[in-house]
Amino acid sequence: MIELKNVSKTYRTDKVETLALSGIDLHVKKGEFVAMMGPSGCGKSTLLNLIGLLDRPGAGVVAIDGIPIKVYRDKQVAQLRNSTFGFIFQSFHLIPDLRVIDNVELPLLYRSMATGERRAAARAALEQVGLGARMDHFPNQLSGGQQQRVAIARAMVGKPQVLLADEPTGNLDSKMGAEVMEILLTLNRAGTTVVMVTHDEREAKLAGRTVRVFDGQLVA
Repeated sequence: MIELKNVSKTYRTDKVETLALSGIDLHVKKGEFVAMMGPSGCGKSTLLNLIGLLDRPGAGVVAIDGIPIKVYRDKQVAQLRNSTFGFIFQSFHLIPDLRVIDNVELPLLYRSMATGERRAAARAALEQVGLGARMDHFPNQLSGGQQQRVAIARAMVGKPQVLLADEPTGNLDSKMGAEVMEILLTLNRAGTTVVMVTHDEREAKLAGRTVRVFDGQLVA
């Protein structure tokens, strides 16, 4: 489903050139749960951004369903990203001035959907993560675990094929983290592909496969 072939990424400033990834070959199959591990600064988040089409490689090929991304225009890439991927971040990235249900609706604003249809989809997503009673609250009225569940609802509201999670339990205690992992596992069992960056070996063992990144390269 997702394939990276000999992918490299270099970041340049006026004085410094940093090689973030080098020679990455990775194939994520439909329905897989893949954990990515490695030390801080090794390139995990850069790799996740390339998989999710948030960035383009400096060299190599990123392909979705066999089609290289380089054949698409920027607008087409944005549409493909919105329809294919849902994103979950360590810091939640909820908008504090919007109610929970409005935060969850945000990805649907870029689709041709009626207001009532968007609202119904957001309600259903919140019910799925156990927050149906909190939809009119604001993020600062929720615990960290509840905020992350809102972020998961926002990621899944558009029924993406792939969930990309960057340290989704990093800001949570063990109990809240376990709840978030159970939601991700449930979604995966229902057919959603999950790619997750984590530092936690216990969480990685729950995934179907673990890939390790070190100094910008995949290692055995």
